[in-house]
Amino acid sequence: MNRLIQSITLIAAAGVSLHSAAGLAKVPESEASKLGGELTPVGATKAGNDAGTIPAWDPWPQKGKLSGEDVTAENYPDTIAKILAEEPRLTITADNYQEHADKLTAGHQAMFELYPDYKMQVYPTHRNVGYPDNIYEFTKQNATTTTLDGCNDCLRNAELGFPFPIPKTGTEVMWNHRLRWRGEHVRRNNDQAIVQQDGDTQITKLVEEVKFPYTLLNDDRVIIDDQDDIMIYYLSETLAPPRNAGGFLLAWEHVGYRSAWLYNTGLRRVRRAPNVAYDNPYEGTDGQQFYDQVDMYNGAMDRYDYKLVGKKEMLIPYNNYAINQPDLEYEADLLGDKYINQDLMRYELHRVWVVDATLRDGTSHQFKRRTFYIDEDGWNIVAVDAYDNRDELWKFQEAANVHLPTGQFVGGAPELIYDLQSGLYFSTAMTNEGQPNDFSVTYEDRHFSPQTLKRRTTR
Repeated sequence: MNRLIQSITLIAAAGVSLHSAAGLAKVPESEASKLGGELTPVGATKAGNDAGTIPAWDPWPQKGKLSGEDVTAENYPDTIAKILAEEPRLTITADNYQEHADKLTAGHQAMFELYPDYKMQVYPTHRNVGYPDNIYEFTKQNATTTTLDGCNDCLRNAELGFPFPIPKTGTEVMWNHRLRWRGEHVRRNNDQAIVQQDGDTQITKLVEEVKFPYTLLNDDRVIIDDQDDIMIYYLSETLAPPRNAGGFLLAWEHVGYRSAWLYNTGLRRVRRAPNVAYDNPYEGTDGQQFYDQVDMYNGAMDRYDYKLVGKKEMLIPYNNYAINQPDLEYEADLLGDKYINQDLMRYELHRVWVVDATLRDGTSHQFKRRTFYIDEDGWNIVAVDAYDNRDELWKFQEAANVHLPTGQFVGGAPELIYDLQSGLYFSTAMTNEGQPNDFSVTYEDRHFSPQTLKRRTTR
């Protein structure tokens, strides 16, 4: 099935700095020894909460084919099928959401204010996210060796695992999201939709080919020690709609910046694209997604200061297997006029890291500030409140979190961006009508060279 505010009561993290000072990083061995003990191997609190509403960590073991083709309820009766069979324990509506406001993002509260029929179905919590043993091993190593050498993007001595499993700053939390395990290579179909206020829908279909040099399990992996080091190679081809078909985006995600090239059929040439970054609109999204909103947040981190607020119990999208079923159709089943089909969304109570990002003086971005909510078990961003330069809530992002026991990956499918001012919304990373993601592929570095792209576009 891989096709399949405002009142915040924080759980203060012991020793957490409330500043974004980039120089603080590695922890002493005495603190790193908590990993695998009172903390999970990647730094989450292993125990449940006192109320019993959040259970102890109980990860799923790796199963099935790495390609993900057999990730179905039938093949996982003890995990995925069990989750799909559960009933909600609570439904939050516009009538009762204020009773749960301390567990809701500003974006979710705004959705209830804007749409009287909006709802969130809350299910029992499952902390099933687990990672390969290699990730655990190198995460513990990174805890005592990885540093930020004087700036947000000056990452040093990071290898394979999460760089900061016991974070002291907001910047460190954001790096855990950026460098989380997503496999070594993947070829995925990424279907996207822009839904207008009247319900009119525009579907875009991409094929994406990705290599993660940082998380290669063999000795060819990149050990990060310089801002020029490449963490991700990315190549996408647009298949539909016809007016955009045949376009390509090639990107190299360096530690401190991005190199990118674009090809469109009108110009018929591969050109450097320095604007593939920050708040420039992603090609083909009609301005509904900025480049740094891909994967909830990505790219250079030099325009914001990141303040680590602490940990908080929140209702977030989790174990969203229902919305990824392959028999669902986008326009018939998923895409409502104003928001995604909330009958298919699943929310659970989890602990998240809260990070406030504030635009630095002398820099520019259409978002003056953002609040990120990062799952403690997966280190992936599950929701974002984004404010415009008038300091008004503008965009709300949420990721329908799903954990794949095949490769022990976790991420959002789909990812949603709600424009709370215009009423439009954007859905990306949909897979229902596409082919299953293939994590068994392998790519050479040269597959992602501008020269290879030129040859590919002139055949």
